[in-house]
Amino acid sequence: MSPYHDVCTKCKETIKKSASRNIRFIQAAISVVKSTHLNPYSCKFSKKIYSQHQLLVLILFKDYRNQHYREFIEDVEDMEGVQDILDLSVVPHFTTLQKFLFRIKTLYLRFTFRKTVNLFYTNDENIPITAIDSSGFTSGYCSHYFSERTGKIRKHFLKTSISVDTDQQVITGFVASNSRVHDTRHAEKLLRQCHKIRKSDCYVIDKGYDSEAIHRLIREGLHANSVIAIRSWKNESIGGTYRQEMACQFNDIIYPRRQLVENKFSVLKRKFNGDLRARKFLIQMKEIANKMIVCNLHRFLLFFFVKDFYRAKRFGLRRYYHSPSHE
Repeated sequence: MSPYHDVCTKCKETIKKSASRNIRFIQAAISVVKSTHLNPYSCKFSKKIYSQHQLLVLILFKDYRNQHYREFIEDVEDMEGVQDILDLSVVPHFTTLQKFLFRIKTLYLRFTFRKTVNLFYTNDENIPITAIDSSGFTSGYCSHYFSERTGKIRKHFLKTSISVDTDQQVITGFVASNSRVHDTRHAEKLLRQCHKIRKSDCYVIDKGYDSEAIHRLIREGLHANSVIAIRSWKNESIGGTYRQEMACQFNDIIYPRRQLVENKFSVLKRKFNGDLRARKFLIQMKEIANKMIVCNLHRFLLFFFVKDFYRAKRFGLRRYYHSPSHE
């Protein structure tokens, strides 16, 4: 058998796996988007060539593939399976997706994100441990060469804080701001948001969020346990009841699980890019929301793929042990 035949076979297998992966994502995205309050059309005077569900799924699919608008539309034109599932008679122009993202309200993206979180839990299920941390998404619409040539290195980024279920590795909440702010500025809003979506029994946070007010919010307001590292300097007295409790009885077993939120940021930026391509802050916020939705959908597909794999493996072993040849 020639080496050329082996290469062609491997390429066909890779394309087949990629196509099935794309189909699974499209099917999951369609089911989530249709379960939100988003109307099929923006108004009664719409041309009704494309529904809002189709356009939103395409935008999420673009972020899933980590592509630019032009490149993405060129690839969709060659994906007949994707067009059939989305029921697209005509592939939209790339500016149609851009205008739709500018037009759609952030509220609907929040609804969609909440639906992705609910995929992993039952109605009354609580999260055992939630970790919180922050990072930045770079606003990288200018080229590095242009910045070097003009001598103006752009370092603008949107600070983003997320909460992650340390067991399921699911993003349960996110808050972003246009400027550099202290971690505690995001903490109250993020804690209330993620606790409203899915209650947690314990919150693990690093010393950047060390504050008696945050402890009081978690313990007395959310009725959960808090494990926050103490930020202290030499010869400084530790104030606050809960901060003193952390200094005397710090939980060294639960606190290392905080590292899982940093792993989630790493996965988020490596797979779905840490750069924001939009220039306006409103669109950048929507891009961040889309990344969170896509990351949860990717985790959902990975979770069920592994679950089905072990189920099939267990079923295969059961068939082997009950076969006449084995007996």
